Amino acid sequence: MTTTAIAPAAGATEPRPGRGLSARLHGAAGALRRSPRMLVGLIILLFFVLLAVFGPLFIHNPNALGTEVLGRPSAKYWLGTTQEGQNVLYQVIAATGPTLEVGFVAGGISTVLSLLIGVGGAFIGGISDEALNLFTNVILVIPVMPLVIVISAYVQAKSLLPTIIIIAFTGWAGTARVLRALALSMRSRDYILAARVSGERPWRIVVVELLPNMTAFIVSGFIFTVIFAILTQAGLAFLGLGNTNLLSWGNMLYWAQADQALTSGAWWWFAPPGLCIALLGTGLSLVNFGLDEVLNPRLRSVRPVGGRTKARRQAAGSP
Repeated sequence: MTTTAIAPAAGATEPRPGRGLSARLHGAAGALRRSPRMLVGLIILLFFVLLAVFGPLFIHNPNALGTEVLGRPSAKYWLGTTQEGQNVLYQVIAATGPTLEVGFVAGGISTVLSLLIGVGGAFIGGISDEALNLFTNVILVIPVMPLVIVISAYVQAKSLLPTIIIIAFTGWAGTARVLRALALSMRSRDYILAARVSGERPWRIVVVELLPNMTAFIVSGFIFTVIFAILTQAGLAFLGLGNTNLLSWGNMLYWAQADQALTSGAWWWFAPPGLCIALLGTGLSLVNFGLDEVLNPRLRSVRPVGGRTKARRQAAGSP
């Protein structure tokens, strides 16, 4: 989460609002060409989204019991079966949607909270900003994982909603502090002061002038929170907190551990959900790193080209 805001270069032409769809698509394609890591991350993310949306249409009941107990991967059961004869592949596919739901919904709520508390407080200033900043610092010093465990232990969760709310309301503070610092540095810039002098309403200054210049930081914070939410939910589920009958990758790990899949050598039971969590986290991290490559001018200037950086090639006199 190290994205840097970009100020327009001197003499640069401001983008015109009337640009067509083809120009926008060309710009997006150029960004993907500049950052192969972002392209790989988006492909991984798209794969899991498609798996969550369309995968359940092609499988049967993932909780259906079978006669083949702890069956190894085969042509009939591609990822083997559990101790109750359940198809591991079906469970992995069915658990993709709830896992993504936890990550993206909790990430969205947490991002909105960080914007309201961080950016809102910095723009308002005064006692309100100091109070919100104090509240943010208090949340930051509280160990998040023990707090989430304690709250989850006392909440009788019958769905994923309590888990989403707990994660969202404990994962916003870090992003809020970064956005507050950025907003404090931007609110005294010329275009913000000009908007205030011209009589623009405060909400419009924030929405039209401030937030668009913070997009990279907001997206980066959102991605970080999504990763945090997915890992936290998996950790809570592995500890048996929440409704263990709901399908998620974390709950699959819980049942694999509870039924001693590790000691019995049934690696096909716990390895697929663990690899899915790792692969999804890798994809989101690659997208985050790709944002740095595309939006950070210092990283663009030292991007390797044919084994040497562009600056070195120019210094050597080569084209």
